[in-house]
Amino acid sequence: MTGRVVHFEIPYDDQERVSRFYSEVFGWKLQALPDMDYVLVTTGPSDEGPPSEPGFVNGGMLQRGLPVGSPVVVLEVEDIEQTLDDVERLGGTTVASKQAVGDMGFSAYVKDSEGNLTGLWQNA
Repeated sequence: MTGRVVHFEIPYDDQERVSRFYSEVFGWKLQALPDMDYVLVTTGPSDEGPPSEPGFVNGGMLQRGLPVGSPVVVLEVEDIEQTLDDVERLGGTTVASKQAVGDMGFSAYVKDSEGNLTGLWQNA
């Protein structure tokens, strides 16, 4: 199914500070991935993958910069390239083209017709 919110990303200026904030305020489990300069976020019960209980969405945190300067929701799509074409056709813009994320899948970033940043995710 496409269009599901499957991930979020929160930018940071200070990784230690943001990690302490979200782990202590909300009880999120965090796993730093130094090779990718990224922090995986588990917001609720999880069996080594997606959340195992409805209502939870896992995400990540990354250094603030382009394209992610504010929190972003990430939507699952079947075909990122087709979705990028659809975005452009319907008045949006591509901010970051399709890129591989290890062997897990592909990501891209777009702005919708109103200028809102949204992430796209395609499983490998």
